[in-house]
Amino acid sequence: MTPEEVLAFIKQNNIQIVDLKFNDLPGLWQHFSMPAGELTDVDTPTRGIWVDGIGFDGSSIRGFKQIQESDMLLIPDAQTAVIDPICQIPTLSIICDIYDPLTKQPFTRDPRYIAKKAEKYLKSTGIADVSYWGPEMEFFIFDDIRYEQNQRCGFYFVDSVEADWNTGKEENPNLGYKPRYKEGYFPTPPHDTFQDIRSEIVLTMIKSGIPIEVHHHEVATAGQGEIDMKFDSLARMGDKMMLYKYIVKNIARKHNKVATFMPKPIFEDNGSGMHVHQSLFKGGENVCFDPNGYALISQTAKYYIGGLLKHSASLLALAAPTTNSYRRLVPGFEAPVNLVYSARNRSACVRIPVYTDNPRAKRIEYRPPDNSCNGYMALAAMLMAGLDGIKNQIDPGEPLDKDSYHLAPEEAAKIQTVPSSLGEALDALEQDHDYLLKGDVFTADVIETWLEYKRSKELDALRLRPHPYEFYLYSDI
Repeated sequence: MTPEEVLAFIKQNNIQIVDLKFNDLPGLWQHFSMPAGELTDVDTPTRGIWVDGIGFDGSSIRGFKQIQESDMLLIPDAQTAVIDPICQIPTLSIICDIYDPLTKQPFTRDPRYIAKKAEKYLKSTGIADVSYWGPEMEFFIFDDIRYEQNQRCGFYFVDSVEADWNTGKEENPNLGYKPRYKEGYFPTPPHDTFQDIRSEIVLTMIKSGIPIEVHHHEVATAGQGEIDMKFDSLARMGDKMMLYKYIVKNIARKHNKVATFMPKPIFEDNGSGMHVHQSLFKGGENVCFDPNGYALISQTAKYYIGGLLKHSASLLALAAPTTNSYRRLVPGFEAPVNLVYSARNRSACVRIPVYTDNPRAKRIEYRPPDNSCNGYMALAAMLMAGLDGIKNQIDPGEPLDKDSYHLAPEEAAKIQTVPSSLGEALDALEQDHDYLLKGDVFTADVIETWLEYKRSKELDALRLRPHPYEFYLYSDI
């Protein structure tokens, strides 16, 4: 919609509240609301909030401004306007861009601005006109999630009526049908107790402008699920990823359940990843397709893969950016840790799907990321790594068309793996980020702020605290 159409839409649909949303640096939606009359009675599309914006305190938002420079502006993007799918009061949700009130320039640490700059940089290279993205977002829906950490104790507790650990629980009656560990993939109800909740989520997403391809139970017990969106361009997919999480969390809450996108909430069962399908198009043609290439991919696509593999250590500081991410990315388990590529092979960090030989559908799938990332920044970083591979003709080597989890020791020793901790990934980002700075897509202050925030607020904070399992290991020494 245009600003004019938004104002007309508000009147036609009796909208009572306008909700302005934006993204903090770690990746959580923020918002505030105003009576719709404040928009329709005062503003016109040529002045007011559409041009001058509305102020907010940037010092209270993670990763933004210091107290002495806190004033910032939100300017709504009319194209993102949609009736809020959760609010009971008729509410129009609009995603905003962030500006500096003095310079009137976009804020460099606005994640959405970074995504837009990545799209602009792609066009400037001449390699392609547009990139398309299809992240597979996985999550858990629990019945209970509790945790505490203080000076004398620390614990977490999750529970699900569907969990394998509750087969013996007194539920008056316990009806069974609880998916066994690692056997949650595709069973029908009554094993899959979340069919209707996921369907409600899907229908809400479609109503909100997110086309959906499929939904299903995932591998883990205790309510792991996946809902797959149809592909879209980079910044627009970033918008949809935020709305996706918003809908999943709120529909779960409506049913007195809690959804989490935490990568590894359950010990000894599958974690939640975010396999990211990506392709490049120029003049309406798929740059990644070659009818004579390995798995039908072009040499350009191979170079793109080379960039992803070369920069994976630093890339994952943005695409798998939590300490919990590396509870999932562990060698020897069902997680994509080996820096190789292959057709069909799900043990490789880069997989080339071969479901179809349709030239427009040919793409690559990068498998290490997870949903703890900021979608705008993670997709932008992947694009920058891939473009660096193309521009520098980085050879990814030969594909590995065998199970990389069960290689002979001498073969396994030759294969590089992703970082084993957030600390390693952050160190890699500090050393290897020039590819992100191209075209001013990521700026030095973004990298510096990200490193400082992740190290001080997450990495160091976790390092200082005793782990509950340490008491099992060491309390009797």
